[in-house]
Amino acid sequence: MNRLKSILSKAFVLHSLLSLGVVEAYAGGAHAGLATAPNQTIAANGIQFSYRSIGNQSGTPIVLLQHFTGTMDYWDPAVVDGLAKTHQVIVFNNTGMGHSSGKVADNIAQMSKDAYAFIAALGYRQVDLLGFSMGGFIAQELAAAHPDKIRKVVLVGTSNKGGGEHLMKVLGEAFSQNLPDPRLYLFFTQTAASQQAGQAFLARSSVRKERDPEISKDDMNAHAKALITWANTPDTEFSLLQAIKQPVLIVQGSNDEMLITDNSITLYKHLPNAQLVLYPDAAHGSLFQYPADFVAKVNQFLN
Repeated sequence: MNRLKSILSKAFVLHSLLSLGVVEAYAGGAHAGLATAPNQTIAANGIQFSYRSIGNQSGTPIVLLQHFTGTMDYWDPAVVDGLAKTHQVIVFNNTGMGHSSGKVADNIAQMSKDAYAFIAALGYRQVDLLGFSMGGFIAQELAAAHPDKIRKVVLVGTSNKGGGEHLMKVLGEAFSQNLPDPRLYLFFTQTAASQQAGQAFLARSSVRKERDPEISKDDMNAHAKALITWANTPDTEFSLLQAIKQPVLIVQGSNDEMLITDNSITLYKHLPNAQLVLYPDAAHGSLFQYPADFVAKVNQFLN
């Protein structure tokens, strides 16, 4: 527990520096779409959810579910805007995150209920989901619980329930590196090519001027509890995965040490209708290292 508190304390300091502009800013050009789309709000179950809707308004919308401590501004414009060329892409802040009202939940079950309330309030007959990391936990819960509402699912850099045995070790290592941004360690391998891709991602994702507020220390603790509890709750019969009948695209890097690559292979083996993409020389953030190819593969899957 003391180790967890130490890691969270370091993470909170980093987020504070980011929000104050103390951590080195990465320059980037102007981007249409995610970087300029206006924030909107919609009410559901007493919560005012903040969200952005980008791209083609026809067809089945794709709703993006974000990682641990991330807001809408932690998505990659190359991914969001790339998908938005042919799809309506909806990014949002779950309860208590960014400009969304309410208290951040400390468990995946409540996060999933809140996410579903937001999706239902949008009023679409069906949606597709793209869940990254912790967002992949929520996507699995939603797909299993709401097969009529969720059409297809993309799971990126995520795990089966109970597959998070390496999580705390890797988080501790990341925050001991004294990097300007721990995503360079967590999302990318340490090769020159992968680190170069990481710098390019940070540049793209820092372009927006009017950014969401960073997460508070208390809310980070709630996120950590949700993440660690779900990732370490055994599902030995893989009942959650067996309940997901929709088509699923699993995307992972060859060397994810946070939610290890083997867990994506476990997803592939136990989901009834799944495809698996493994990217070379990539870690947790493979979608940000190969954004153009990722968008192409997701488009092919969704279409």
